[in-house]
Formats: sequence, structure tokens, C-alpha cells
Amino acid sequence: MSRREREQRKAELLGIVQQQRLDLTAARRDWLTSTARYDSGWLTLVSMRRYLVIGSSALAIWSARNPSFLLRWAKRGFGAWSTWRLIRKNLPGSR
Repeated sequence: MSRREREQRKAELLGIVQQQRLDLTAARRDWLTSTARYDSGWLTLVSMRRYLVIGSSALAIWSARNPSFLLRWAKRGFGAWSTWRLIRKNLPGSR
């Protein structure tokens, strides 16, 4: 293989590598765009972790002293969630 052929082959390979880099950059941008909502939700959850730990500890202590109150609100919450799912399922164009 002559020097000219090697230089030409090297230029071809560099062009292929450059195109692959561009493809990877585009795929990365698309991935970050499609997962941005989940990333922001996760960051919000992680930033609130300290307050969630304190709140859950206080709720555990309080619910141990008043178990019927927590059970009553859990039932109400489950009922509201079930009602919401039923309404959403039966409304036209909600999917």
C-alpha cells in the first residue's frame, strides 16, 4: 500500500469516525430530551429527601398514637384514587 493510498484510507476512516460522533451526539440529545421530565422529577425527589425522612418519622409516631385516623384517611384516599381512575377510563379522549 502506497503512502497516498494510506492517507486516503486514513481520511475515509476519519470521516466515518466523525459521522459516528455526530450520530452519537444526536442520539444523546434525543435521549436527554425524552428523559428530561423524569430527570427533573428525580432531582426534585432527591432534593426533598431530608424533609420526607423527617415527615415520615413524624407520621409514624403520630399514626402509632392515632391508628384509626390514618386508616380512615387511607381508605378515603384509595376511594378517591379509584374514582379518578374510573372517571378517566370512561371519559372520551382521555388516553
